[in-house]
Amino acid sequence: MGRTEYVTVSAKVPRRVKELMDRYGIKPGPVIREALEKEVRRRILEEAEERARRLRRGLSPLSEDDIVRLIREDRETR
Repeated sequence: MGRTEYVTVSAKVPRRVKELMDRYGIKPGPVIREALEKEVRRRILEEAEERARRLRRGLSPLSEDDIVRLIREDRETR
């Protein structure tokens, strides 16, 4: 199993937020990492859904007869 390579990403926050983070012992690394990973997953899913919508529009609907014929043809090739 390969090692994950990391890079540094920083964020500026208002001083009051930093003070509250210190007060409550919140470490920014895990919070930022989780938020960014969640947003990346959301965007990947959004992109996949858009691709699926475009593909669906390009495909013509199959009739029940077409589906039956395709299943029979597939079974005959086995």
